Amino acid sequence: MEKKYFKAAILRKINQPLSIENIKFPKINKGQVLVKIHYTSICRSQLMEIAGERNNKKWIPHMLGHEASGEVYDIGPSVKKVKKGDQVILSWIKGKGLDSKIDFYENNKGEKINSGFITTFSEFSIVSENRVFKKPKFINFKEASLFGCAIPTGAGPVIKKIKSIKNKNILIYGLGGVGFFSYLALKNYFKKNNIIIFDTNASKKKYIEKNHRNNFYTKISKINDKKYDFIFESAGLKKTIENAFKLLKDDGLLVFSSHPNHNDKISLDPHDLIKGKNIVGSWGGWMNLDKNMNDLKKITINSRNLINPLAKKIYKLKDINIAINDLKKGLNLRPIIKCLND
Repeated sequence: MEKKYFKAAILRKINQPLSIENIKFPKINKGQVLVKIHYTSICRSQLMEIAGERNNKKWIPHMLGHEASGEVYDIGPSVKKVKKGDQVILSWIKGKGLDSKIDFYENNKGEKINSGFITTFSEFSIVSENRVFKKPKFINFKEASLFGCAIPTGAGPVIKKIKSIKNKNILIYGLGGVGFFSYLALKNYFKKNNIIIFDTNASKKKYIEKNHRNNFYTKISKINDKKYDFIFESAGLKKTIENAFKLLKDDGLLVFSSHPNHNDKISLDPHDLIKGKNIVGSWGGWMNLDKNMNDLKKITINSRNLINPLAKKIYKLKDINIAINDLKKGLNLRPIIKCLND
């Protein structure tokens, strides 16, 4: 190995900025892939980890990140899925391949930094083989950094419910990165469909209306006057899931792909369930990235007019805390981080 260290963003204290540190290149074990990371993106899950809302305090200090794009730098024993030089996507969603956890790294002071099956807020990362997928042709590295979570989690439920969605009234409740790709998937399959978006953040409304005209409301009173056949909830709060469920028609379906606080429990009126309302959670959009990559590729290519403005502002790894704050404020739907300076 030519280099001894690489840069990584480390969570050391709850509700504090991440620390950029020098991390030693560890040994690559069986079923592991060393990836040179080009781009990663920040998910609301990381905001929750930083706030200590994912039962993660016991693992501090620890690495972060669960979706990225990059190039295979080296592979460990028994890895067959990819080879050195392959362009890849990294995802928390399990696929084919060996399941091999990376327990920890060491920084340049010899201190242990906890890790897991995948982390991506770094210049390099050792990732379990079953979290690595070959990047599709005609998808660039910036776009590919969203294929590990935002795109499958948002677009997946639409893909899986295509037949039952057509000609229905649809509400997207919460427009973060996941809700954004639910919207793109719906526009891809149903150009004339009645799609309504609700989010309290006015800057998100400006972004959508600037790049694509649509029914976007920031006040709950504007969407309370009707009932919906399908609701895709991605705001990720206990109250937003409960509110969205109330807005369903009696035979409607609520799909939530969000992750509320670890200790939160939702409360539903049992009579709504008796009437026929349905609620279901989606784990990674029900996507199998070894099989569904082409579906996600199609949506991405057809939606570049909306995705490209999102990718115009790219943050450097050293500025990751600025990106985190922008996500918290709703100034960026899904911040993309360039991990290497070359």
